[in-house]
Amino acid sequence: MFLINFSHPLTEDQIQKLEEKLGQKIERVMEIDAYIDQQKPLIPQIAELVDRVGFTSHEWQTVPFILNPPSLSISAVTLLAEVHGRCGYFPPVLRLRPVEGSLPLQFEVAEIINLHQVREEARRKRGS
Repeated sequence: MFLINFSHPLTEDQIQKLEEKLGQKIERVMEIDAYIDQQKPLIPQIAELVDRVGFTSHEWQTVPFILNPPSLSISAVTLLAEVHGRCGYFPPVLRLRPVEGSLPLQFEVAEIINLHQVREEARRKRGS
């Protein structure tokens, strides 16, 4: 499993907790700086960020990965649309949460969200 990280670097402890939740090893962490120039159009910047992953069209469709999206919400949703277009599905995403009472502020792995499952459940509700 690959981890494509568009957010702050993860600690070894966070990666270990992620592996425990996944039940498999993270083979590679791909760190992609998600800085966005607010004065320029967003979509081309997001496409360039995703290009930096370096996957071929075939790899986007066959390599198992989990995504840690950027913190900026508009970047995150635009990035998800771009990735969906390349791989053909919504990838699982990592959610971190602040560790209560930590000083300095620290984050822990909260959950892995299966966006495909979220989509499927929403479609069932639509049909009701």
